[in-house]
This record gives sequence, C-alpha cells and structure tokens, in this order.
Amino acid sequence: MKNVYSVGQVNSYIRNMFSQDFMLRSIYVRGEVSNCKYHSSGHLYFTLKDEKGAIACVMFSGYRKGLKFRLEEGQQVVALGSVEVYERDGKYQLYAKEIIPDGAGWLYEKFERLKKELEERGLFAPEYKQPIPKYIRTLGVVTAPAGAAVQDIINITRRRNPYVQIILYPAIVQGDQAVPSIVNGIRALERIGVDVMIVGRGGGSIEDLWAFNDEAVAQAVFDCSVPVISAVGHETDTTIIDFVSDLRAPTPSAAAELAVYDVRQLLELMQGRRADLNRRMQNRLNREILRLQHMRQRLQYLSPANQIREKRMQAIRLEEDLNAAMRHVLEDRRNRLRIYVERLKGLSPLEKLSQGFSRVEDGEGRTVSDIEQIHPGDLLTVYVKNGRALAEVKETAAWNPQELAKGQKARERLCR
Repeated sequence: MKNVYSVGQVNSYIRNMFSQDFMLRSIYVRGEVSNCKYHSSGHLYFTLKDEKGAIACVMFSGYRKGLKFRLEEGQQVVALGSVEVYERDGKYQLYAKEIIPDGAGWLYEKFERLKKELEERGLFAPEYKQPIPKYIRTLGVVTAPAGAAVQDIINITRRRNPYVQIILYPAIVQGDQAVPSIVNGIRALERIGVDVMIVGRGGGSIEDLWAFNDEAVAQAVFDCSVPVISAVGHETDTTIIDFVSDLRAPTPSAAAELAVYDVRQLLELMQGRRADLNRRMQNRLNREILRLQHMRQRLQYLSPANQIREKRMQAIRLEEDLNAAMRHVLEDRRNRLRIYVERLKGLSPLEKLSQGFSRVEDGEGRTVSDIEQIHPGDLLTVYVKNGRALAEVKETAAWNPQELAKGQKARERLCR
C-alpha cells in the first residue's frame, strides 16, 4: 500500500488548505442563531443555520467586547470572521470577530468605506472642531417634530434654562427624503444664526439611522459655521456625523444637557460671587471707616480750635510754672533779705550803740578811730544810743600790744 496518511496529516492538510484560501480568511456569513451558549471563560459558542445547512461558530472573549447586543436563539445575524479547521477533531467552524443584525452587513461595509474616505479627507480632524459656547440664547434642533427625541430636548432645555429659545426644524429623519431634509434643516438654522445646533433622532436599526451616515449630511455638518452636536440613537449607536460634528452626545437628552448650561448652577455661581463681592465690599468699607475715624481724630487734633485749646492749656501750664518759679524766687529773695537784714542789724551803728558802744567825731565831723587823730584840749562829739554829748580831751594814751590783742578779739566777737 502506498500514499497512506494518518488522520492528523489529513486534518493538517485540510487546515492548511483553508488557511490559504483568501476568501475564507475574512467572510460574512448570514444565518439564524441556534445552540447559543455563553461560556464561563467568556467565549461565545453558537451555530448559524439556514434552510440548506448549518455551521459551528465561536467568538472568543477578546472579540465579545465589541458585541453591541446580546446574542439569542432565533436571531438573524451576519457574522464576520474566518473559516478554519479545528485540527484535533477534523471539524471546521467560523471564528467570528464581529456580529451584526441581519440586513446590516452591506450597510456596515458601506459605513466603513465612507468613514475611511471622510477621515482621509480630513473631515474628522480635531483642528476643525468648534467649541460649544457655554451660554447660549438660541438652540437649533434638526430632528423629527414628533417623537421622544424632540420632547426630551425640549423638557431638559426648559428644566436647565427656560430662557433659551428652541428653534425646531421639522426634518424627515428616515427614508428616501431624509438626507435632503436634514441637509436643508442644517443650512436653514445656520442662516437664522442659532448659537448651537443639535442634529439627531431617537434610536433604531442601522437602516433607520442610515440617513446620518450619508456623505451629503456629513459634508453639511462639516461646512456648518454653527457648532453642531450630534445626537443619533442610543449610546451604543455610532454614525458618520458623530465623527464629523463638533461634539458627540450619546443621546438627544445628553445633547440638550451639553448644549444648555444649567441656569441653576449659574444662579448659584452668581450668588456665590455676590456673597464674595459683598464680603469684599464690607471689608473695604470697614477699612475705610477705620481710616476715616483715624483721619477724623487727626483732624480734631490738628483743628484750629483744638490747637487753640492746646496752646491755651500750654499757656496755663507755663503761667503756673512761671508763678511757681516767681514764688520760688521771691521766697529765696525773702530768705536772703532776712539774712541781709540780720547781717545789717549786726553792722548797724545804732545796734552797736544800743549795746553800750559810742561813736566819736572831732570838731570837723570826722569819725575818730585813731588816738593819733586827737590831742588834749580838742572838743569831741560823742554819740550814744539816745543822744550826744560834747567832751574835751584831757589826755591821750595808746594801747600796749596786749591790750590791742584783747581789743581785736573783742571786735571779732562783736562782728560774729
């Protein structure tokens, strides 16, 4: 026997054949979900079937993060992945990387092609994004006139700031007329001159939201001079204008919150600023009041009336000091005068005369103080305490030295 191969060799050969087939490396497969199992490891196992066959499928946990809905039995879906052979069992299966609801496969490819094209043209570039104004007076809305989206926008806007004017352009958001209607709405609100614009609608399938994936709508959003907030579908829905718009909101309600500043926060901010301003003004007033009081005190001190009072008080104090000094001087002079009087009394001739002494004058009225001045026979006048007497000199005699010394001591005692 020749050319005999093992089972493993055959399975390996078939696996290599599958891996070399370019089409099987990236393929969309449409079918109905059955035998769907979420494994504890995070992997998703299921089978796609139609009226002619079935294929086993697996989606590993790493790719399951991109699944936007829960896969369930009986769903019609399109799975993107690669067909490969599980060599151990000799079975082939689809390794799914993306799963989307049936009918959206070709739209998804178209979406990706347009997204790539517009990105290359620079429509998604961040430098072209316009800032959303913080405080607005007019809000433009391009959406269907009836539906939950417009009601959510109106309710939230009125709650956050009832002073904002809402200008609604009733656009067709689904069907063949949706694209020109949305484009006309964007241009019309731009001509009116609204402060910011919300373009969007409520949730739906990819077919329902497809108008917002159109190139004409994306170009209109990019060319609009008014900042545009996209609000299409639910949080998990993504459209082309989400990348082109100046800001993406996950829902129309969130778009209204992003576009309209909450006036209550503004009022609280203003109240806080007012309180801070009042506090600063009060502090300034208190400082000025203290400064005014200080200046008033200085003015009172430097005023002419106060200066006159000060000078008057100073004059009174000087007068009192002068009087005291004069009294002191007078008292000192009185004391000195008393001393002089006492000394004068001690030197007074009358005082000497009252003590038994006398004064002698010669005939010419000269005081006789020396024995050599008189001679026997001269007439003398002798003054005593209460009168005078005439006397004639009978004889003269000089004092001897001992008697002179006694006389000198006697005179000194008299002077003391």
